[in-house]
Amino acid sequence: QVQLVESGGGLVQAGGSLRLSCAASGRTFSGYSMGWFRQTPGKEREFVAASSWSGGRINYADSVKGRFTISRDNAKNTVYLQMNSLKPEDTAVYHCAADPFNRLGRRQSQYDYWGQGTQVTVSS
Repeated sequence: QVQLVESGGGLVQAGGSLRLSCAASGRTFSGYSMGWFRQTPGKEREFVAASSWSGGRINYADSVKGRFTISRDNAKNTVYLQMNSLKPEDTAVYHCAADPFNRLGRRQSQYDYWGQGTQVTVSS
């Protein structure tokens, strides 16, 4: 089992920045790709970004490309999501997820482990 705990969410004005963190614990983090998804009430969980184990392959949703950056520190078992130029439509609960098969996927079904999420609210 891998346990994931997100932090760093909060309230920010449009145009501002936040950095989310996702700390992994439990069995080895080694070889896992990591993703970020977000969800608003009444909507499907939406892919945001994903990073391969090495960080050499990265995937972004079109809606966040150029504004968000995913990175990871494998020595700390932590993945980050730097969010800049935030917009009100970025408001959501952000979840990190782990895929032991390192697939860099955009589908929820490709991830085996999930954190409980952290709320990000962007005011206009």
